[in-house]
Amino acid sequence: MGAVKPRKSPDPFRRTVFDRVLGLEPHEYFAVSWSFLYFFCVLAAYYILRSVRETMAVEGGVQNIPWLFSGTFTVMLVVTPIFGWVASRFPRRRFLPWVYYFFTANIVFFYIGFAYTLHYELDFIWIGRAFFVWLSVFNLFVVSVFWSFMADIYSRAQGRRLFGIISAGGSTGALLGPLVTSLLVVPIGFQNLLPISALLLLFSVVCIRQLRHWVERRDRAGASDNVATVRPLGGNPLGGVEHVIKSRYLTAIAVAGALASIMGTALYMFMAELVSQAIADTDERTRTFALLDAATNILSLIGQLLIVKHVVRRYGIGISLSLLPLLSLLGFVLLAINPTFVVVAVLQVVRRSVGFGITKPTTDMLYSVVTPEEKYKAKNFIDTALYRAGDLLGTWAVRFMTGLGITGISVVMLPFAIFWAILSIWLGRRYRDRAKLDIGALTPS
Repeated sequence: MGAVKPRKSPDPFRRTVFDRVLGLEPHEYFAVSWSFLYFFCVLAAYYILRSVRETMAVEGGVQNIPWLFSGTFTVMLVVTPIFGWVASRFPRRRFLPWVYYFFTANIVFFYIGFAYTLHYELDFIWIGRAFFVWLSVFNLFVVSVFWSFMADIYSRAQGRRLFGIISAGGSTGALLGPLVTSLLVVPIGFQNLLPISALLLLFSVVCIRQLRHWVERRDRAGASDNVATVRPLGGNPLGGVEHVIKSRYLTAIAVAGALASIMGTALYMFMAELVSQAIADTDERTRTFALLDAATNILSLIGQLLIVKHVVRRYGIGISLSLLPLLSLLGFVLLAINPTFVVVAVLQVVRRSVGFGITKPTTDMLYSVVTPEEKYKAKNFIDTALYRAGDLLGTWAVRFMTGLGITGISVVMLPFAIFWAILSIWLGRRYRDRAKLDIGALTPS
């Protein structure tokens, strides 16, 4: 009898890259791959259209941007309780795909509207304004639902290891989307980008089904309360609002998000004003915004794949969350000293790349220590209505402070950045305390 051949050791490249650098375990490859692809589809679909949205804001007049955000916030206030009612009445396995079906149909309707007005050489200003409001609702809802789903199917420990990698799927899509836009928008026109976006968004439903099947196989022996259950979340349609009001932890997350939104909106308005002065052509403006998005997303991808997991592991949630407010503090100091297009553009790119590359996946880890209803309802309320409330406050504040100029507005932002950094450290401590408790025993605090 021949000797028994020794079992082959794992491929050293695979062990080094996936197990050590990326932190993957063998049983997670399937789920992480589909999660990566899911987020890729969602953000590629959005970023193909994002540059179009920015162009519509400029086309409608930079002075009208606060009104666009007012409309967005109003729509959010209407849509949030509707989503809460759906989440209360229907199982997650049923309503999650329909969220994406609904928004895909919306994209098709806008494509028909833009194509019709352009074909007959009609004014599309009001369709463009409606598109701005709709896309500003769309991007927060689809991303919020995605991360609620991720917090639902992965444990706290998995979230700390895997959310950076999964976020990289979104950044890959967010990188490809602007590149597609910058290459195609001039040859084919902005309206013909919409069907491409719709197809990508539709494929996300396939990813949801694959992940749901994975959860069903994983939890076959147990009775976990997750996306595979046939039970609805129950509760009040306005439960998300109630949870945020009653919980200091959730309130702090909401305030941090609002501060991020206010500062990001100030930079957004600076950028819109400078671009409107420098570039006259609609498609060329779209291309400019697309290239800035592409630069942002390259840096975000690096942060999500190679940095965020190690920063969280070594320094903790609080320090990781404080990086963006500290960077904002430094950025607004530089902008107060030298308020030029180059400084605004660089600050916008660097700040957003840190936000998406480190802050966003770290913030989503905060929801791994809350109840299922809070993961969907409270998170959705924070990520949509309250986030857009920050946009609304930021745009009107910048408009009222126009006389101060970019320098004066930047100085006003500095104390908010300091408070945001302190709040981030507090959130990190509260997360650590909650992680020591069983989720089912958590009570509002």
